[in-house]
Amino acid sequence: MSFIKKHCCQEMESSIALNCDQHQDVYQCPEMLVSYIPKFDEYGLIIHDGGSSSLEINYCPWCGSKLPESKRDAWFDKLEEMGFDDPSEQNIPIEFKSDAWHRNT
Repeated sequence: MSFIKKHCCQEMESSIALNCDQHQDVYQCPEMLVSYIPKFDEYGLIIHDGGSSSLEINYCPWCGSKLPESKRDAWFDKLEEMGFDDPSEQNIPIEFKSDAWHRNT
């Protein structure tokens, strides 16, 4: 079995992993600084304002690697092509709730 590298470095891997006994959500934990949204393949610096906002980043703060371009626009475009105009309110295909929709393309 071969290891597939998911993130650019161990620091990034550790930084996006929620290991908190007090919080269930990365946006609620003040110790979390970086978010990763798999369905968009998107990294961001968390804005701790009580919501789930983050500022997209293009380079790893630790190793300097170029991060993948966000697939957020492609996600919405693909769903729109399929007839979904409000994915947050519609029952979208299961593969669009994770990174499965873009992983094998």
